[in-house]
Amino acid sequence: MTSMKHQLAQGLSHEDLIERSLALAQSPPAQSVFLKLYAAEALAQARTIDTRLKRAPLSSSSASQPLLGLPVSIKDLFDVEGECTHAGSVVLQGSALAHQDAHAVQSLKASGAIVLGRTNMTEFAFSGIGINPHHGTPVNPCDPQTPRIPGGSSSGAAVSVALGICHAALGSDTGGSIRIPAALCGLVGFKNTQTRVSIRGTVPLCPAMDTVCAITKSVTDAIELDQVLSGQFLSVKKRDLKGLKFLVPQTVVMDDLESGVANAFERSLAALSRKGAIILQEDVPILSEMAEINTPAGLSPIEAWAEHHALVMMHEKRIDPRVVVRLKQGQGVSAAQYWDLLKARAQWILNVQQAFSGFDAVLCPTTPMVAPAIASLRHDDEAFTRANRLMLRNTSVFNFLDGCSISLPCQSADELPMGLMLSHVAGQDAQLLGIALVVESCLASFKS
Repeated sequence: MTSMKHQLAQGLSHEDLIERSLALAQSPPAQSVFLKLYAAEALAQARTIDTRLKRAPLSSSSASQPLLGLPVSIKDLFDVEGECTHAGSVVLQGSALAHQDAHAVQSLKASGAIVLGRTNMTEFAFSGIGINPHHGTPVNPCDPQTPRIPGGSSSGAAVSVALGICHAALGSDTGGSIRIPAALCGLVGFKNTQTRVSIRGTVPLCPAMDTVCAITKSVTDAIELDQVLSGQFLSVKKRDLKGLKFLVPQTVVMDDLESGVANAFERSLAALSRKGAIILQEDVPILSEMAEINTPAGLSPIEAWAEHHALVMMHEKRIDPRVVVRLKQGQGVSAAQYWDLLKARAQWILNVQQAFSGFDAVLCPTTPMVAPAIASLRHDDEAFTRANRLMLRNTSVFNFLDGCSISLPCQSADELPMGLMLSHVAGQDAQLLGIALVVESCLASFKS
């Protein structure tokens, strides 16, 4: 599909582009993707941009506003001035109105982007599946025969891009909520180093790991979105694959892979090797310690319970019961246990950084499976719990590490979407994205 930027460059008006996007957003395939559309505002903004550009078509807008006139979606986790932020829930309806836009929303608007609407999500962002019992579940467009999960928690975000409604989607990633839906929907999901983008104006889940980032169709777009959201220039240089040294951990992240995912991953490694990359498959025992450190409850449930326990106590029957179960895992954890976990995590990060030193990136499948059918998980709690655990397993390693990580599509034309994940330690965003550019080019042949 031709990119929206290319369509505009070929003479499509911004008004026509937004009208197309709004029509798609209200079509049957987009059912349950948006919780709110800003149709009138989006069209008015598009008309204003068209009028302005007719007067000054060669203005400097492209430099100061790199997303000028492009439709974007925002996850229902981010404040919009004058509105309630519901986080995919019904229990926050009627809560205080936001006094200002979230930092990330402000950044998108300053870049010239047109906010098309709020997207659906897992309630409180606490699942990698994307099922929402209150607002319905966006259907992954990858399979016209079987309705499949989109991945979560940024479910509507991913589908809004996969359907061609939006140029990019603003979301969040605490344990994989950007990279999982990106992988399952055949998109690019970049989880930046957490401190690059302010989380001000978001409904928190686990502030120690909550990360604001975006889903896009390409690495180039991911770089652009990261710079818009962070306000920080990244000097990204496309690397040569020859001589790059990649680590493929054999501990934890390669367990229980579906055969299709395993085959696609091996095919990806072979393609990289043919281009001169050095692939080292090694045991990394320190990765197995993450589960032990996260006892008795885990960092996400502990902080999520601290953030949302009052809502659970007052409205438990109105909250997704699967989310309640995960929230309550953090109940009863003492301050001493929480403090011990934080100290153990800090030491673990240092140890993993040492294990990853000397490598240009760490490679593994983004998820161990392709998107399962929604029907297989909707009413089966045991199947849901297993799928959720597997979906989050690989991505969450790099949240706990406080690192940066990107998922790239690696499926062939006749396969369901799946992701190749490239990761590194905190602060290596520019290096990782430079490598992702060349890996993306290497993998492009699979789609032909």
